[in-house]
Amino acid sequence: MANTIYVDIVSAEGAIFAGSARMVVVPAVMGEIGILPGHSSLLTKLKPGKVRIELSEEEELPVYILGGLLEIQPSVVTILADTALRADAIDGVAAAEAKKRAEKNKRNSEKAIQQGMFGFDYAKAKQELAQAVAQIQTLEELQKRSRKGTNRFRSNSVSDKAEHKQ
Repeated sequence: MANTIYVDIVSAEGAIFAGSARMVVVPAVMGEIGILPGHSSLLTKLKPGKVRIELSEEEELPVYILGGLLEIQPSVVTILADTALRADAIDGVAAAEAKKRAEKNKRNSEKAIQQGMFGFDYAKAKQELAQAVAQIQTLEELQKRSRKGTNRFRSNSVSDKAEHKQ
């Protein structure tokens, strides 16, 4: 069995990452999934959150996704993301503002439901809040690693375009 698994992350905007990794951790709808080489085949939906691509013991590439689909084969992981951003591309101020708006919308939706008023989309408000929180958590981890001097995140959008043999 090989020591790496090939990872391909694409979104409507284009290729985000294509290359080999030691491990990948993804936010699936039923919980986080850790994927190592030789993983069983699986097809599942992804929720908003951080994808962690462990390139080596010292290097990790975090990618924020807005949701999408995950396909796992024993030697290949494919993520078809609705939207994807590298951690270094997340705007911290905009993410914090989005979180505040989402929290307010969620509170307003809860109040409207309690008062018997309809027209507020509670599910949408909850999803917006989850997206904002996931972006902020990804950004905070990047900043924490930068302060510790262990920032070994890759900053290029697509890495390692080496051919992969299945």
